[in-house]
Amino acid sequence: MPLVYHAFWAIGIRVTIKGNPLPSPTTTSGILFICSYRTLLDLIFLSTTVGRPIPAVTYSVSRLSELISHIPTIRLTHERATDASMIKKLLQKGDLAICPEGTTCREPFLIRFSALFAELIDELVLVAMVNWMSMFHGTTARVWKGIDPFYFFMNPSPAYEVAFLSKVPRELTCGGGRTSHDVANYIQMVIAATLSYECTTFTRKDKYRALAGNDGMVAEKSSVKPSKIMGC
Repeated sequence: MPLVYHAFWAIGIRVTIKGNPLPSPTTTSGILFICSYRTLLDLIFLSTTVGRPIPAVTYSVSRLSELISHIPTIRLTHERATDASMIKKLLQKGDLAICPEGTTCREPFLIRFSALFAELIDELVLVAMVNWMSMFHGTTARVWKGIDPFYFFMNPSPAYEVAFLSKVPRELTCGGGRTSHDVANYIQMVIAATLSYECTTFTRKDKYRALAGNDGMVAEKSSVKPSKIMGC
């Protein structure tokens, strides 16, 4: 992973790092990186700039993306208690990354942040990421987002900017008496201001309902075969 940063520059991919990518933790647990979520490459570039693989918890990533990913990915179950327990165990082992929006958003605004992460740890480092593509662009609608990397690398001179912001002050965390929703809204506002984006109250489900007519969850196919008696 430490060589990936230089390899990107060698093949014409510009990577700009702002801020301090290695803040010192004040507890024995790891640091939770809170990231904006433009494309599936965001977490790869986070690990590239830090110089080591940062495991990431994801709400919805295809099996193919998990197989070819250069970083460990852990799929969330959408069960609040189960996911909270899983994240806590992962943080006890080291640093972790999460995108509270829950889904990619390629427009200049941020989807409402899930507040679960704010209840689990006060060591929060904000990461604002943005990319530039001159010719080929991914799209939010009617395209499998797993091909985002192909669109990005097809550009003549693509670029990524990873901005590490200051750790959230303790008085603005749940440990300092704030509610998890207050913390999540504050973090959304700070990242949006850094990127000059607009904060919204749209949720991950709102996005999928508008674009696909569902809540983003794919129901498992029934294993019961249709009865021949019914003429199927």
